[in-house]
Amino acid sequence: MHAFHLERKMMSMLGDFYPTGNLFIMLPSEEHARRAESLLVHDGYDCNDVSFMTPQDVLEVAHMFDNRDLALPSVGTEEDTCRHFAELAREGHHALLVPVKNHAAVERVMKVLGDVGISRAVHYRHFVIEDLVV
Repeated sequence: MHAFHLERKMMSMLGDFYPTGNLFIMLPSEEHARRAESLLVHDGYDCNDVSFMTPQDVLEVAHMFDNRDLALPSVGTEEDTCRHFAELAREGHHALLVPVKNHAAVERVMKVLGDVGISRAVHYRHFVIEDLVV
């Protein structure tokens, strides 16, 4: 697991945070996030590409929506989802950004982390944000 670094591929064409092909998993504390990593490693998941996000990291990507000059209509929930992430980050929640290749990988990660105390989890798919834990 490594510290989060925002990359262009994690953004939409408008410049919003939209890390397609990743699970964004929020947890109540750094301890919860480290435990989640440990559980994934124990289950055989390669965590080299997993990003650890501090509350400040989460706030920085969530606030990308604040700088818009114009509120654009959206058929999705990107902005509401990021606002919820920001609320949790202000309460001290941390996050993991976990790359997943397919639905089976999503199910595997969520099963392994089922008892770790996830605050919120979403799967960023092409054109869809799938709520996994609300």
